[in-house]
Amino acid sequence: MRPENYQAQSHPPSNEYELFIGPNHPGIEGNYAFKLKLHGDVVLAGKADGGYLHRGFEKLMEGRLWIQNIALVPRICVPDPVPMEVTYSMAVEDLCGLEVPERAQWLRVLQLELSRIAAHLFTFGGHAATTGMYTTSYWGIADRDLILDLFEALTGGRVYHIFNIPGGTRRDVPPGFLEQVSQTLDYLESRLPDYDNLLFTNQVFITRAKDVGAMTQEQALEWGVTGPNLRATGLAFDVRRDDPYLVYEQLEFDVPTEAAGDAWARAMVRRAELKQSFRILRQVIERLPSIGGPVRAPIPNPLAWNVPAGETYARVESSKGELAYYAVSNGGDKPYRVHVRGPSSMHAVQVLEWLAEGARLEDVAQIMFSLDACPPEVDR
Repeated sequence: MRPENYQAQSHPPSNEYELFIGPNHPGIEGNYAFKLKLHGDVVLAGKADGGYLHRGFEKLMEGRLWIQNIALVPRICVPDPVPMEVTYSMAVEDLCGLEVPERAQWLRVLQLELSRIAAHLFTFGGHAATTGMYTTSYWGIADRDLILDLFEALTGGRVYHIFNIPGGTRRDVPPGFLEQVSQTLDYLESRLPDYDNLLFTNQVFITRAKDVGAMTQEQALEWGVTGPNLRATGLAFDVRRDDPYLVYEQLEFDVPTEAAGDAWARAMVRRAELKQSFRILRQVIERLPSIGGPVRAPIPNPLAWNVPAGETYARVESSKGELAYYAVSNGGDKPYRVHVRGPSSMHAVQVLEWLAEGARLEDVAQIMFSLDACPPEVDR
């Protein structure tokens, strides 16, 4: 909420104070900090302050072999690591002219949508907790753990999977895995009415989230907002549909939107996206058994792999928004330059600072969680 007639200079300076909300505060998303200048409980200005977590990924990547960076990039966004692996691999594949086998493309979609569900469940819990509804956090983390069980069965790792490599995936799905995914989807779909009753149709949450942190579609486009935050302003843009990659053009799904552009609209878009991810995964489960072939293309010795000189730009739709990698090779065994174009760099700094101005103190944490940023990506 932005009081139109609020003038900070009309109040004596003695009534103004500063408040540091740091990484130890439950209202901060991750190891981050937000420095506020307030008058009473109204925010005059906010300054995002990153650097409280692992950082400098882009520079670190220049000193590592192309294949070694697969273990580094997931840490740029811990709640949603799969898009980091896939997008980086897509960039290397484009530089090398590698054609990813069709089965590997389906396996990547399977992982991407599972990761999207896990990330949204995590976000629901954090957003709800900022309004005092902690039960949603407990539910979200517990249900997200079921997705992590699937990743552990597939990759051996619950949080960092290091499963997608240039050329495809490390291995195929284990026996019975698709049945396990289907059973998990059945359970999560059965839980949606509970989440609706607890959170999305709860009048407490609606009252707290409506008209908070609102932005127009024009503002969103001007600021470079993407993903659910953009779709919450009414624009149905999704890289999966509008610039298809992997096998998304073969899948049926809708792009949910809301019009209000506020914290409530952003939550409702993510809630609707859960159902679309369920829909996509059902199609993958049905189609994957009939798609044979290898799961990765042959690549040179990864410890002595000189990637052809050139530059490329690869992008996907992550749970946070449009994620892209700009990669440059000088023909060596390490990247000459890698730049991550991640949505959090904009959402957690410029957009957060603008939306916080004029808001009430109790809404700051909600605004931040509704934007759903990954703090390490800001200091990448």
